[in-house]
Amino acid sequence: MHESKFLKANQENLMKLLSIPVIKEFEMKDLEGLLKVSKIRKYAAGETILSEGETANTMIFFLISGKASITKNNESISTLNRRGDLFGEIGLIKGEKRSASVIAAEDTVCLTTDSSYIRRLSGKDKTAFCYVLFRGLAGILADRLRETDEALVKAKAEINRLKKIAASQKK
Repeated sequence: MHESKFLKANQENLMKLLSIPVIKEFEMKDLEGLLKVSKIRKYAAGETILSEGETANTMIFFLISGKASITKNNESISTLNRRGDLFGEIGLIKGEKRSASVIAAEDTVCLTTDSSYIRRLSGKDKTAFCYVLFRGLAGILADRLRETDEALVKAKAEINRLKKIAASQKK
């Protein structure tokens, strides 16, 4: 992994940040604050970005380019490949150990943001910032839940189909 220094709030970096859907709703002062606690990390294909079971730090990862595979119990469960896809959010929300591993499926670039910026905010600024952040995260998690529900329905239908075949073969 190759990591940049903390980013500066220049026009180029602000535009990159604004290309991430969950970030678009933030005020400019908050974007500038986020950049000061953000770094760019580059991972080679096959490199582990996060490991299941490790203690979660306060990092959120935004995919800038490349592709990352999410695995749980060494089983691939999802692939992230869209600019702005994020991961590491469950550790931020719940403060628990990592629930899955994330592995670079090809050369991958991520923006990593340390949530320490949130701890430095106070009053209405903190409330507004957290509202925007968690509303964006809730939308992403709702999309993931919908995808999981659809996969579960398909899996149950396949199980029922196989049960019917097995029952008909016993007759």
